[in-house]
Amino acid sequence: VQLQASGGGLVQPGGSLRLSCAASGRWFGINVMGWYRQVPGKQRELVAAIISGGNPTYEDSVKGRFTISRDNAKNTVSLQMNSLKPEDTAVYYCNAVVTQYDSSRAVYWGQGTQVTVSS
Repeated sequence: VQLQASGGGLVQPGGSLRLSCAASGRWFGINVMGWYRQVPGKQRELVAAIISGGNPTYEDSVKGRFTISRDNAKNTVSLQMNSLKPEDTAVYYCNAVVTQYDSSRAVYWGQGTQVTVSS
């Protein structure tokens, strides 16, 4: 399974960016798709995730500003980020929890995309 992320960049405070991630490969099902972020010296943290057939979950600081969406037919997950703040600056990673054909579960990560919020 491969996850290909895109959409990062430089934006001014208050601006918007949209991250997208496409999964490719073979699996029985994708249980969870989401986004994490990491800044140097800190642990990777969950930003938003969406379970198949379930409601999304968000980290408290992004609630009301970020929206995660998932297209099960296309195996994609997107993160619309509005009202961006400098503290949102980080490398953002796409994540997927996959059930494989042998019923085992595996976690996959995309390559990371830099989001920089600065004037």
